[in-house]
Amino acid sequence: MATFTQFPAESIEVISNAKSVAVLTGAGISAESGVPTFRGEEGLWKNHRAEELATPEAFARNPELVWQWYDWRRGLVAKTRPNPGHTALADLEKLYDDFTLITQNVDGHHRLAGSLDPVEMHGNIWYTRCLTDGDIRENRDTPLPEIPPECGKCGGLLRPHIVWFGESLDESVLSRVFNTSSRADLFFVIGTSGVVQPAASLAGMAKNNGATVIEINLEPTPLTSLADYTILGKAGEVLPPLIEQIPEK
Repeated sequence: MATFTQFPAESIEVISNAKSVAVLTGAGISAESGVPTFRGEEGLWKNHRAEELATPEAFARNPELVWQWYDWRRGLVAKTRPNPGHTALADLEKLYDDFTLITQNVDGHHRLAGSLDPVEMHGNIWYTRCLTDGDIRENRDTPLPEIPPECGKCGGLLRPHIVWFGESLDESVLSRVFNTSSRADLFFVIGTSGVVQPAASLAGMAKNNGATVIEINLEPTPLTSLADYTILGKAGEVLPPLIEQIPEK
């Protein structure tokens, strides 16, 4: 499909008339806020790579080391803030009765920007989960007062509420994203390379069920060929003008 630097007039009409809207965001929108990717060279910490630390085996072997890494990560994320792209998506949500925001990001910026119920496929770095009683709680302490932290209810060991390498996504999360993608008549793909499964399959699922797919990214991706419209640019620059063109319902 053709690529654009702004939304064509016919796409504005499609967006305005949509009834069920789903949005998938990836690392690109967080990068606009200055959030590191924590993969590859950017993920190197004390000679450890992210792929070596973000595993259940690494945590079982050395929970203190893993938590030290997450404490460092949390400190970096805490210095960043949601950008206009995050805010625009929170505003977009207000225009539809049926709207679901799905994100691959764990920084929690969509919540901070005002999104009411984002589906955080890979978890949230600001939440902990007790290995003993399963209790999940928000914790925004940075730096953490104790490493590794313990559960305030039972004293059990806490782990980051993150989906690690080698772990499966929560079944309830998968069910929700698949159902949402299947019923959407408009599907946005924003700031994601479209290669990590199962997120990479959601746009195709929506397309196969009749949805219009709109991609927003800095450059073409493997998803560009199935998108009805691909807008090249930063979400924080592309989305705010779009919101102004959509009439309130």
